[in-house]
Amino acid sequence: MNLEKHYDVIVVGGGHAGTEAALAAARIGAQTLLLTHNMDLLGQMSCNPAIGGIGKGHLVKEIDALDGAMALAADKAGIQFRILNASKGPAVRATRAQADRVLYRQAIRQQLQSQPNLTLFQQAVDDLLVEGSQVTGVITQMGLTLKARAIVLTVGTFLGGKIHVGMKQHAGGRAGDPPAIALANRLRELDLPVGRLKTGTPPRIDGRSLDYSQMTVQPGDEPVPVFSYLGTQALHPQQVPCHITHTTSLTHEIIQANLHQSPMYAGVIEGIGPRYCPSIEDKIVRFADKSSHQIFVEPEGLTTDEIYPNGISTSLPFEVQVQFVRTIRGFENAHITRPGYAIEYDYFDPRGLTPFLQTKPLTNLFFAGQINGTTGYEEAAAQGLIAGMNAALQTQDKELWCPRRDEAYVGVLIDDLITCGTQEPYRMFTSRAEYRLMLREDNADLRLTEKGRELGLVGEARWKAFCEKREAIASAQARLKDTVVRVTHNEALSTVLDNPLQQDCKAAELLKRPEVRYNDLQAISALELPTLSEDVAEQVEIQSKYAGYIERQMLDIERLRKHENTQLPATLDYSKVSGLSTEVMQKLTRIKPATLGQAGRISGVTPAALSLLLVHLKKHRESA
Repeated sequence: MNLEKHYDVIVVGGGHAGTEAALAAARIGAQTLLLTHNMDLLGQMSCNPAIGGIGKGHLVKEIDALDGAMALAADKAGIQFRILNASKGPAVRATRAQADRVLYRQAIRQQLQSQPNLTLFQQAVDDLLVEGSQVTGVITQMGLTLKARAIVLTVGTFLGGKIHVGMKQHAGGRAGDPPAIALANRLRELDLPVGRLKTGTPPRIDGRSLDYSQMTVQPGDEPVPVFSYLGTQALHPQQVPCHITHTTSLTHEIIQANLHQSPMYAGVIEGIGPRYCPSIEDKIVRFADKSSHQIFVEPEGLTTDEIYPNGISTSLPFEVQVQFVRTIRGFENAHITRPGYAIEYDYFDPRGLTPFLQTKPLTNLFFAGQINGTTGYEEAAAQGLIAGMNAALQTQDKELWCPRRDEAYVGVLIDDLITCGTQEPYRMFTSRAEYRLMLREDNADLRLTEKGRELGLVGEARWKAFCEKREAIASAQARLKDTVVRVTHNEALSTVLDNPLQQDCKAAELLKRPEVRYNDLQAISALELPTLSEDVAEQVEIQSKYAGYIERQMLDIERLRKHENTQLPATLDYSKVSGLSTEVMQKLTRIKPATLGQAGRISGVTPAALSLLLVHLKKHRESA
């Protein structure tokens, strides 16, 4: 059956990538259809009930700066908030929210239903309609043909999904959901290199069966942080603590004795798992010298007693799960409500994508999320926003966009994927960004919101709030440059300054001292400095204290950018480049970077190798 309505963009999948993709496409003005196999699970947190963390919180702030949904949903659903790395510099500080699964789904659903240009429809997709180098629509499970000018696939772990519990396995996209077998088979027919990855989840526990007196309480931060630039503490629901416990030597003995029943160690699972979220089996084997591993005991929500024990992801048989869980401190009488499991699924080599997340063989087919080899809600959502936005821009014959590495963590994420690919689920960390001093959580809006407005992503409310904040920062900075702090103010600053003033100086200069806060200066009534909102004061302080470092980093960026976009011909024979090591030559030949900048981000390709490439290119241009 053929539905008469033609859409600009169809998004397949209603997880974190799909919801952001659909919202972004619709915000830009594209008539968008979001297809999901289950309308009740839009925005479902399939694994841990949390948003943010190191590197991930930065992505959430960037999504928010572009008017995405994740940060506001986290504010409405967050039942505990913490700033990680709070004692470190602003570049690596990161927000993390423990979230109520039900409230999070509700917040996402509300956003989707109130978005103009967006239609929701419950149907799984079995096939793509392909004509030449274009995809023209999809065929659903019940045989409906739906036409569109661009398609975004955000199918998570559902492609060829296989769930493992011990030696038993069955087809599934996640626990309780069917896999997308027909679509997986169809995609395997296309000219796209495919691989298998694996992820896992821990058993869920009835919190009423736990003894919290044996655990350490982990409260949230006070005052409670806020994720969205438009968020307030008033959006937060009731706040609750988490707890911390540990495995024991007996836990490790039971797991060690049953490794032969682990599908991963028995060779049943061929997919590679996430390095930074290993199963408890992996931890016991890889860190055999450790007698104990930390477990975060996280509530799943305010209206459920279920607990997510973060740190014991497993695919061991259920009876073994029961045995080892009950050896954990405070878990002696634990009742498992849902078994842990591993899931294996198809992903496609992201080197087959453009920076705009288009597939190279089919230029109006876009991929986002775990289909590209990433892990994590935040990584998926960030890709979804970029893919949905570009799908919409393409249908409007507008220039596509992706932020550079020096502009956003999502730029780092996409550049890493399309340049180097991935053999294991890719997770974002601040350490992956060479310009992290400039890519902070606190300035994501200053980096991206103006561009988002230009692209059509950012609505009136956010734009108005952003302009007011930007003007307040500029006004405060100008005032500080014009304000003189005199030696006579030493007494008022005696509890603040490590070394008293020897001469009068500008307030802007004094604020560069690490011990001085804006509020300290504002407290000197003679200076007549205005009271600033917390976020404006923070921005004024950071920009002042890190001005020298930021300036140096910007010079580095400019220097590198001169050669960043130097094209490397697809026909370039790297074996003819004099001086390259065999390792570098082989990697460049295999990966075929499009630019010198991409070449420089390949592991093992040194600055010296880049210089050799530049010399080779220059020599051949001169002789041409």
